[in-house]
Amino acid sequence: MSAAAATHGTVWGALAEFDSPAALYKAAERVRDAGFEQWDAHSPFPVHGLERAMGLKRSMVPLIVLALGLGGAAAGMGLEWWVSTRAYPLVISGKPFFSWPAFVPIMFECGVLGGATGAVLGFLGFSKLPRHHHPLFDSKRFDRATDDRFFISIEAADPRFDKSGTVQLLERAGAVAVELVEGT
Repeated sequence: MSAAAATHGTVWGALAEFDSPAALYKAAERVRDAGFEQWDAHSPFPVHGLERAMGLKRSMVPLIVLALGLGGAAAGMGLEWWVSTRAYPLVISGKPFFSWPAFVPIMFECGVLGGATGAVLGFLGFSKLPRHHHPLFDSKRFDRATDDRFFISIEAADPRFDKSGTVQLLERAGAVAVELVEGT
């Protein structure tokens, strides 16, 4: 446990370090089973099945992508309908004003644009990004999260968080080291 976090300022949460993906997976199951809700696992590479071990729900991002993709396609078709029938109605090669097969490529591209916009905005929104600083960045141990170590962080805002109880849970789960992290 970090003595600085225990004696100064407010505690943001607990950070536990693990030395292997298997240890992280098992610890994630224990934290999930303990009923914590505001916590996360950090790994330098994807760990197969970790989302199940964490008890994560399916993401809402695909629904946002679908909604914005269909909205973009409808907006593209609506714009083409308005231009060809209301704003500039021209008879070209004897075709009707609204010749929809000619408008499918533009409708498709507007759908792709809408879906891509939904993917970016959905990801940023659900990830709570951009966040320019996170309290975990102040931990020297956490620097290895992108190199060769695996971490679980539990926020103090979680209703089940208790300084000593949470630290003991993480130690019993096989953590190599556990520290309390300062922050807001």
